[in-house]
Amino acid sequence: MPAHSVASLTAFLAAGSFLAGLLGSLTGLGGGVVLIPMMTLLFGIDIRYAIGASLVSVIATSSGAASAYVKEGYTNVRLGMILEVATSVGAIAGAAIAVYANTRFIGLLFGAVLLQSAWSAFQGAHEEFETHPPVKRLAMYLRLDGTYPVNGREKRYYVQSFPSGFALMGVAGLLSGLLGIGSGAMKVIAMDRIMKIPFKVSTTTSNFMIGVTAAASAGVYLARGYIEPGLAMPVMLGVLAGSLTGARILTRASTPLLRRVFGIVIAILAAQMIYSGIMGKL
Repeated sequence: MPAHSVASLTAFLAAGSFLAGLLGSLTGLGGGVVLIPMMTLLFGIDIRYAIGASLVSVIATSSGAASAYVKEGYTNVRLGMILEVATSVGAIAGAAIAVYANTRFIGLLFGAVLLQSAWSAFQGAHEEFETHPPVKRLAMYLRLDGTYPVNGREKRYYVQSFPSGFALMGVAGLLSGLLGIGSGAMKVIAMDRIMKIPFKVSTTTSNFMIGVTAAASAGVYLARGYIEPGLAMPVMLGVLAGSLTGARILTRASTPLLRRVFGIVIAILAAQMIYSGIMGKL
C-alpha cells in the first residue's frame, strides 16, 4: 500500500476512533460498538483484527475516562472491582470461543448486540433509586452502597439485587471477549435497571470496569496474532483522546439527546452488520 494511502487510512481511523471514544465515554456503552462496524464495513478490515484493535482501545477508554470519573467522585470503585471478577471470567471464555468461531456468526451476533445497545440508548435512565436502606441485602454486607455529587452535595444510594447484577456481568464479559467490545450497554443495564444505581454512577463505573474486562480477553487475541500494532495504535490514540474529552463533558452535562442520537447511529450500524453477516461479506 502506498505511503499516502497508509497515512490517509491512519488519519481516518484516528478520527473515527475519537468519535467512538467520545460517544462511548459519555454513554457508558463503550466505543467498540462503533469501532468494529466502522473498521469492518468502511475499511474492509477482517473482523478478528478489528476486535483485537477494539479491545486495545477499550483498555485506553477505561484508562482515560475512569481516572477522571474517580477523581470527580462518581465511580463506585468497590462495586466495580467486585463485578470485574464476573466480567473477567466471562471475557476469557468469550475470547477462547471467538478465535474458533465463524466470522459470519460473530457478525450476526454483533448485530444483535448492537440492536440491544440501540434499544438501551432509547430507554430513559433510571433515577428512582432507593434513598432508604432496605434490610437483608448482600450489598450491605459487602459495603457496596455509596454517594455521588449532585449540585455540590453528596447524595446516597443503595445497591439492590446484587446477585442478579453479578450474574448479568458474567454474560457481559462473555460478549466482551467474543465480540471485542466493552459490553457497556449490558453493564449499564445491570447497574441502572437491576441494581438501581443512579445513571451517572452506572456510566462511570462501567467505564472503570471495561478496561479490566477487555484486558482479560486481549491476551487471548494477542497470543493468536490478531492484534496488529499498526492498526491498534491510531485506534487507541483516537479513542483515548475521545474518552478524555467525554469525561470532561459528562460531569456537567445532561445526556438524553446524546443517548438518542447514539441509539440511531447504532441501529443503522446493526442493520448493516446483520446484512453483511447474512450476505457473507465479513
